[in-house]
Amino acid sequence: MIKRKLMMVERIMYVDPETPLNCVYTARINGEIPERNFTMALAKIQQKHPLLRATIDHKSERYPFFIEQKEIEPIPLRIVPRQTDQDWLAESESAWFRLFENAKKPLAELVWVQGQDVSEILWVMPHCISDGTTGVTLMRELLALLDNPFSELLPYQAFDSVNDFLPSDFNTGRKKYKANLYLLFARIFFSIQRKSKKRNLGKNYAIHWKLNPAETQLITEKCKANGISVHAFLCSSVMQAFRDIQGKRAKGKVISPVDVRHFIPEIKEDHLFAFAPTVELSLKKGSMDVMDNAKEIKKDLIEKISRMEARELLWMGERMHPIVERMISMLKSSEGGHDVTLSNMGKINIPNDYRNFKLETIFSPTVAFPWLNSNTLVTSTYNQQMDFTFMSNEYFLPQEEAHQIKDKATELLTTSL
Repeated sequence: MIKRKLMMVERIMYVDPETPLNCVYTARINGEIPERNFTMALAKIQQKHPLLRATIDHKSERYPFFIEQKEIEPIPLRIVPRQTDQDWLAESESAWFRLFENAKKPLAELVWVQGQDVSEILWVMPHCISDGTTGVTLMRELLALLDNPFSELLPYQAFDSVNDFLPSDFNTGRKKYKANLYLLFARIFFSIQRKSKKRNLGKNYAIHWKLNPAETQLITEKCKANGISVHAFLCSSVMQAFRDIQGKRAKGKVISPVDVRHFIPEIKEDHLFAFAPTVELSLKKGSMDVMDNAKEIKKDLIEKISRMEARELLWMGERMHPIVERMISMLKSSEGGHDVTLSNMGKINIPNDYRNFKLETIFSPTVAFPWLNSNTLVTSTYNQQMDFTFMSNEYFLPQEEAHQIKDKATELLTTSL
């Protein structure tokens, strides 16, 4: 039975009861599926994942907490008639603003953009319970159950607190001193910050595009030939695109989330989890060579990941609850020191062919951050095609300029030598 306080990182993604912050994961399928298959599949998925039987209580205690509901309603299925190939994107943008605040309804919704031969399926969830791996897991489970509603999923036990992830030799005494020091410095930092009234007042938007299989293969081959990772090449190309379009306004930095499951194997690939530790990556000053920068980024990324202490980050974060609201306020009003948050999900491991339908493609997730700097680029690869979604706010980054950055980044990815 779940009853636990939201972790510090979950609280930031929760924001507050009036501010939606949702992730939307979308797949396109070819074929016909009976509606009853959706009902059966969603029931089994909800039975497997404890957080899909929980709600968030923000009134009873000082900090919000997850509480499992014995009589939770089923995951809602909303069916929308399909008119065009772009309906899924409009539904995705609409889902950003869905609030999951009903104490009897789960923290998820499924949208079925239903066509005669082609449909899109959208998982909608608060970001505070889901990362990219969560979305892939739920889509994989759903498609398998839609094809065979009688297959089974194994439930798992939810963790009680971050202490469940601490090794036996974790020195809490010494770490407490460090955490208290960090908290003190953070309080001082926030106390001397001038309160900014700047907020994103414009419209959130998403730009979606794909590279064809030949372009995707070209990128992979160039990376192999130059001894770099695709992720490093992506970061270098995107930062250079910002620099080319924005000139001196560009920061030359990206924030890159890393799947926490690499560091904490107790969090299984098929478990719902929200926290993704991040690394900051930069362009070399004065260098305009995309490949040269990518090589330096690869080295920097390997070094930073090798030093990452994800268990300690989670534990230290729990000492920061008193300043979470100030952190959120700063995110809403600060331009930050980075161009974009760049999340690369890599190759999506979901089968293509099912007995009763075919999975045509997976779209990279969309999300609309309420931060002032809401620039977010998510990329994934499925069926030999790289897929991109770029999200921001008209107030912070006009959509016309975002399209210019997107075009420049694509040009650098597909022509740089």
